[in-house]
Amino acid sequence: MTLARDGMREMLISTATLGAGGACAAWAAMTGSPAWWALAVPLLGLWVFTLAFFRDPHRVVPGGRGLLVAPADGRVTEVARVDSVPGIEGPALRISIFLSVFDVHINRSPCAGRVVNTEYRPGEFLDARHPECGVRNEAMTLTLAPEADVPGPLYVKQIAGLIARRIICRVKPGDALERGERFGLIKFGSRTELTLPWTEGVKPAVQVGDIVRGGVTVMATVAAAGAAAPQGRGATVAVG
Repeated sequence: MTLARDGMREMLISTATLGAGGACAAWAAMTGSPAWWALAVPLLGLWVFTLAFFRDPHRVVPGGRGLLVAPADGRVTEVARVDSVPGIEGPALRISIFLSVFDVHINRSPCAGRVVNTEYRPGEFLDARHPECGVRNEAMTLTLAPEADVPGPLYVKQIAGLIARRIICRVKPGDALERGERFGLIKFGSRTELTLPWTEGVKPAVQVGDIVRGGVTVMATVAAAGAAAPQGRGATVAVG
């Protein structure tokens, strides 16, 4: 298991304070009074939790055409038709994912494509489950021109939550991304939205309440003209 370099500052501070403090308390408990365990255990537990938050597990990305994978880990809180989205002509499909503090917080590209724009928006820090957090909270929107078999433009929005106070986006306009490739991170609880044109052949592959894994779970499928969309909800396909 690797750790995200974007969390290096927090991991070093946590190690210097929680880790070192917990180690000292544990040493005092083993060499002196066992009462020190009451301090050592929570300090070491918080230190391990901080390190675990920034875990960056290896993922096997599905192969095949016309697949959009989850841009984040978490629980699906919205699968909706949106009638009006700037930059998209006609209706759009929006899928929202809530990331708790226990989820992996690495963001991944839902498909292969070229970065057209990144737009930061300052804002509030409502709970990421609040229905208006998508329009009121601090956010970073990544615009992608996707591969030929996926309609575009496609938007991935990183939204800060009640605890999250920093959004990391490592790409810039002109960069090329592969399906499932890492492009950023949101620190400590957040929400990620995937929005694309709802054209003929586009079919959601998840529903509200589903648990998804970034870069692995299929969020939507796009059938080629005259072809049937792949079946299954949240299915994954391993490639060698």
